[in-house]
Amino acid sequence: MKARGLHELKKLRQQAAARQAAEQARAAAEAQARQAQARRQESDRALFLRAIGPVQPLPSQGRAELPRTPATPEPRQRQRDEQAALREALSDEFDASTLLHVDDYLSFRRPGIGHDVTARLRRGQWAVQREIDLHGLRVDEAREALAAFVQSAHRAGLRCVRVVHGKGLGSPGRTPVLKGKVHGWLVQKKEVLAFVQARPLEGGAGALLVLLRPPGHDGH
Repeated sequence: MKARGLHELKKLRQQAAARQAAEQARAAAEAQARQAQARRQESDRALFLRAIGPVQPLPSQGRAELPRTPATPEPRQRQRDEQAALREALSDEFDASTLLHVDDYLSFRRPGIGHDVTARLRRGQWAVQREIDLHGLRVDEAREALAAFVQSAHRAGLRCVRVVHGKGLGSPGRTPVLKGKVHGWLVQKKEVLAFVQARPLEGGAGALLVLLRPPGHDGH
């Protein structure tokens, strides 16, 4: 048993020595490969410097390179398209006078809307939820502003809004330029069910109370 044990011990020592020699050979080969790569890089660098000639490093500016945060994309084309659609949707040549009801107070209502609706609108049945004042705007500016206002109010689920167009006292000839155009623009907006001249305390002849369709009703 002792002889067998010594024989096996000698064999184990030989195997350990062989593994150690193999590891040393592998380490030496890797070191030689690294040295060869370093020499090639140095040779390439020397060739590059000879090719470009003498160079001078730029002085440090003390600037920190900060990561740039990408700008949030804006749907600019869609916004331009919507604005163009608002401008083109309303005609300045539309004559709404034949559609208006001329009673004690000027009013308009869509076909199928009863007299009681405009009467209740005039009495304040619906509270005014938003207002736009078109004073001081040019005709094209007022048209676009009114179209965007009506569309936004309808999308927000509002039912009653006030549109202030003024009495035209400051216009040439004291003629209310915007008043007639606002009537025509509102008649062309499908979101509008009816409108009446505001009561004196709410603007009188210089403003309109406008009743909008309920959300989800487009009139088709």
